[in-house]
Amino acid sequence: MANPRVWLITGASSGFGRLMSELVLSKGDIAVATARKPEALDDLKAKYPSTKLLVLKLDVTQAHEIKDVFIKIKETFGRLDVVFNNAGYAMMGEVEATPEDAARTMFDTNFWGATNVSLETVKFFREENRPAGGRLIVNSSEKCFNFIALEGVTSALVQELDPEWNIKITLVEPGTFRTPAIGKLGEGYSHPAYNKPTLPGNLFRVAFHDSGLKKADTSKGVLKIYDLSLLSEPPFRLPLGKDALEMIRGEAKSILEDAAKYEVWSEGLDFDT
Repeated sequence: MANPRVWLITGASSGFGRLMSELVLSKGDIAVATARKPEALDDLKAKYPSTKLLVLKLDVTQAHEIKDVFIKIKETFGRLDVVFNNAGYAMMGEVEATPEDAARTMFDTNFWGATNVSLETVKFFREENRPAGGRLIVNSSEKCFNFIALEGVTSALVQELDPEWNIKITLVEPGTFRTPAIGKLGEGYSHPAYNKPTLPGNLFRVAFHDSGLKKADTSKGVLKIYDLSLLSEPPFRLPLGKDALEMIRGEAKSILEDAAKYEVWSEGLDFDT
């Protein structure tokens, strides 16, 4: 029988993180489940011995707490096979409507927190695992501007890695799944200049509050992410959900159309000899 894999799961108190923790344990793997309020995992902790489930406090905005988690994993299990970099939250509001302090606070979690977890993960996979290697799965989003920054830095990280380190990284881009984070979207911000009902933000609000926005089953999404962790050659991006696919196809179509329309503008830009 193959050795159980050791997982680190951030944001494990609810949503994708909680369900992934439960799934990992049901598969016989080992889960290191982290949360800002670890007591939210007391019921799960009561069901499994410490050899299968390690619950740790982690606020990803605190760099020293991230480092402490990886130190504890090394001391307890000696290795780490899969990291589900998942901690984050969503907020509704147009860019102009969102207060700077609220945006900065979100960036501290969704961008800097996730980025610092990724950096510590790469370091552990390279320097602590023998043989070197591991799977990093970053739970991103197609809908939030701060996650676009996360995707940019993750893309750069992937291109910089030495293939000999055997580190596989995938950005999961979920559509709209039924999670507590989605439930809090209604607590967002609005701007009076954007009150026209036909504008995208208002169309989304109406669909959300009228339950016209189809939300996918998070437990089914987690199963797909677990399957992703088993692939020998995983993709860099995994859009998950029909709405995520639709959005990506629309963006790709728009980019290609603009590139074709203005292709001639790139002619004749070389230095004159």
